[in-house]
Amino acid sequence: MDEKEKKERVERLQKRLEHWVEHNKEHAESFSKAAREAEEIGLVDVSKHLRGAAKSMDESSALLETAMKELS
Repeated sequence: MDEKEKKERVERLQKRLEHWVEHNKEHAESFSKAAREAEEIGLVDVSKHLRGAAKSMDESSALLETAMKELS
């Protein structure tokens, strides 16, 4: 693969990573909002699981951001 093709592929990967990070953040916010709603109606265990899902999304985003930094 020549340098031009490599650069293009890296740029495409960078864009996908950026998209995934943004998408994950949106999901994490939605999960957190749902967790608050669940807790308000007394669904404590459901709320706990939703908060765990939001945390997992944040952790996933951190890994994706690390991958993006390594592309630079």
